[in-house]
Amino acid sequence: MIKLQFSSATDLGSRVIQFYERGWPSHVDAVRWDGMLLGARSDVHAGVPAGVQLRPPDYKKFNRVEIVKLPCSHGVESLFWDFLNTQIGKPYDKKAIVAFAVRRDWRNPDQWFCSELIVSGLEESGFFPRKLLIPANEVTPRDNLILVSPWRYTRSAA
Repeated sequence: MIKLQFSSATDLGSRVIQFYERGWPSHVDAVRWDGMLLGARSDVHAGVPAGVQLRPPDYKKFNRVEIVKLPCSHGVESLFWDFLNTQIGKPYDKKAIVAFAVRRDWRNPDQWFCSELIVSGLEESGFFPRKLLIPANEVTPRDNLILVSPWRYTRSAA
């Protein structure tokens, strides 16, 4: 099973993302077996640098958190984590965020933002029955939540 944590906060960055995407989640992380969160962030939290990193579950004060559990085979789960683990240490993709506003595909596999990383991992693992028709760098946290909704079990964590 793949677990994803969708979250939002009250800071300016979260509010801008929520306004742009017209939805509540402003961030998404993958939840590892030990509760650690793996995701891409543009800021430093709990002493963990920006970019793709493992972070403790309480690294930021979120005002809303939903855990989405995605049933899948052990093979798909392993491929998902294999992909994400190879991305640790890569920088945050600020240019791709700008691509939302100007509608250009500036996808760079050496840099990530949160939903782009997670959707790419789901694609690479074979979780989706078909390749998505839009590039991963155009998928917002809200879009990501919509994409996984048919498979999910949810529980509120905050």
